[in-house]
Amino acid sequence: MSTTHTTGPEKPPLNRNERFVRAGAAVGRGVNAGRSFWQRVTEGLELHDLWTQFQSEARASYGLISQDVDWKALEHESGWRRYWRTAQAFFWALFTKLTPARRVLFLAALVLTMFGSLQFRTEKFSTQLNLGGVGVLALIFVLVLELTDRVTMKRDLEIAREIQRWLVPARPPEVPGADIAFATRPANTVAGDYYDVFFRAPGAAAPDEKRLLLVVADVAGKSVPAALLMATFQASLQTLSAARTSLEELVAGLNRYACAHSLGGLRFTTAFIAELDPATRSLSYICAGHNAPVLRRVTGSIERLDAGGLPLGIESATPYESGCAQLARGDLLVIFTDGLIEAINEKDEEYGEARLLEILDTVPGESAAETQRFIMQSVDAFVGATRQHDDITCLILRAI
Repeated sequence: MSTTHTTGPEKPPLNRNERFVRAGAAVGRGVNAGRSFWQRVTEGLELHDLWTQFQSEARASYGLISQDVDWKALEHESGWRRYWRTAQAFFWALFTKLTPARRVLFLAALVLTMFGSLQFRTEKFSTQLNLGGVGVLALIFVLVLELTDRVTMKRDLEIAREIQRWLVPARPPEVPGADIAFATRPANTVAGDYYDVFFRAPGAAAPDEKRLLLVVADVAGKSVPAALLMATFQASLQTLSAARTSLEELVAGLNRYACAHSLGGLRFTTAFIAELDPATRSLSYICAGHNAPVLRRVTGSIERLDAGGLPLGIESATPYESGCAQLARGDLLVIFTDGLIEAINEKDEEYGEARLLEILDTVPGESAAETQRFIMQSVDAFVGATRQHDDITCLILRAI
C-alpha cells in the first residue's frame, strides 16, 4: 500500500516590485532599530550637545588631574624632556587615583599588551598565547571595576540629592504683595547652597505679626561635605526660627551653632537672612559675609544690602548689625550666591556683578519667574561649554 503526500500549490516567485518592497521594509526596520539604539546611547542629545558635554568633561578631568602635577618642577625642563616629564607627571597623577590592587593589575595589563603573542613549541604540539589580548582584557576589567565604583557612588549621590530636595521648598509660598521665584543649580550631584522662604511661627518674630523669612546661604566647599553642613544649617534654622526671637538673636544662634561644627572656622557659611512684613513691605536683614543682594528700585536706582557681619562659623561672639529697606511696588530684590557672578567662560573670564547689573536694566517681563529665568539664561550664554565649577543659587522677590 502506497501513501501519496499532497502539498499545496507552490507560491509564485516574487516579482521585482515585491522584492523591492520587502527589501525596503527590512531596511526600514534596520534604520528604526539603529535609531532606537542611538537614542538610548545619547539619551536624545544632539551631536552639538554631545560635543559640548565632552568638552566640558574633558576640561574638568584635566583640571582634576593637573592639580597633582608639580608644574614648578617642570619649568626647568626644556625641549622634548619637558613633554616627556609632563606626560610622566600626568600618568602618575592618574595612576595614583587607582587603588593599590588596581594599580598592580593596570601595570600587568600594560606589560602584557607590549609583549604581543608568545609561542610555545614542543616535539608533540605547538601553541600560541596572545598576551596582548589578555592585556587588553585586563585593561577592560580595570575599567569595569572603576565604572562599578562610579555607578555605586552615583546611586548614593542620587539618593542624597533626593534627600536634599526635601530640605528646600519645591515652589515659593503665596505671599500678599510679593512675587517670589528661586532656582538652584549644583556644580555636582549635591550642593552646598541653601535657600528657603517661609513664614515664621506667629509671635516668633513679634507678637501678632506675620513675618516672612527669606534665606540664601552658601557653605564653604562643594559636594558631599558642604551638603552635610547645609543640612545641619537647615535644621538649626528651622529650630531657631520657631522661637520668639529677633532677627539679630536668630542669626547669633545660627552663628554659635555653626562655630561648634565648623572645624575651627574651616567650614564657614555665608548667609543672607531677611524678614519681610508683607503688610508694610518693610524688610529687615543681616548679610553674614554673603554677596550683598541687589535691590533695584522701580526708578532704576540700585542699592546693595550689605549690613551684617562675618560669615557664620568663624567667631562665636561676633556681633551682627541689621539693616532695613522699605520696598515699593515694582522694586526688585535679587539674592544670589557667588557661583553666579564667579561663573567663568572658556577664556577664564568671570560673569561678574557688572554684567548682572546690566542684565537687570534690560530684564523683560514683570514676573519674578521671568526675571530669574532671564538671569540664568544670561549666565548659560556667557559660560558656554565651560563646566560649572560652583553651585549657583538665585532668589528673586518683586514687590507687587
